Amino acid sequence: MVKIVLKSFWYKYQERYQAIKSVLCVGLDPEFGQLPESAKKAANPIWEFNKAIIESTAEFACAYKPNLAFYLADGIRGLDALYKTVEFIPENIPVILDAKIGDIGNTMNAYISAFFADLKVDAITINPLIGSDVMQPVQERNAFAFVLCLTSNPSAADFLKEGMAEKIAYWLQNYPQENFGAVVGATYSANLKTMRNLLLNRILLIPGIGAQGGDLKTVLQEAKDSFATPNILVNSSRGIIFASRGKDFASAARKEARRLTREMKNALSQE
Repeated sequence: MVKIVLKSFWYKYQERYQAIKSVLCVGLDPEFGQLPESAKKAANPIWEFNKAIIESTAEFACAYKPNLAFYLADGIRGLDALYKTVEFIPENIPVILDAKIGDIGNTMNAYISAFFADLKVDAITINPLIGSDVMQPVQERNAFAFVLCLTSNPSAADFLKEGMAEKIAYWLQNYPQENFGAVVGATYSANLKTMRNLLLNRILLIPGIGAQGGDLKTVLQEAKDSFATPNILVNSSRGIIFASRGKDFASAARKEARRLTREMKNALSQE
């Protein structure tokens, strides 16, 4: 499949949601040690694994999110797998590169060029703590980035008591929603409504469902804008791609993606 970038992430997300009414983001986190033995035998195991996962889940995916770390861990072969993966994903499904980058201007420009102009993803994740230097290159290229606000890992609590998530959300209001969304973890459900109220009409990328323990129904009720335009993406990585580690891994991934999609639709439709 040839991937041609025609629209920004913002519009691709809106069109994809309206087409399939799914907010599922499939995280492509192919940790090598967890790959099925059948995939490990391939010349490029990560690529063969991802290809099968994409073919089996594309019907349900509103977006895909490869995590850069797992591709770097496999060296040149892993980077080759990443490029092939991004190219293979159908052009109407947006791709988020989970890189969590954040650096000074010229370095950030280099990242933006590598990820958007060369790799041709539709969005990235960024760490905002350096400040506006992180944001400007994204906006100047009319690209899209999800800003880390409230992550789903347990140690995110180190900063919750300092109000860091709310401070970042207030700061993010200075930037256009067409260029910047926010990462808001599902594991801190008590904070979801507050974050949504601070980030109205902005797309929220929500990790932490499944293996990390986030409650799906609570997340969807608290974080959505509306059923018509929920402006959320709920990410599931291990729960889908490693639903089985046997030869049936692709069909198991499809089954889990379908189950999650149905559950999400039901929860979203409840006003």
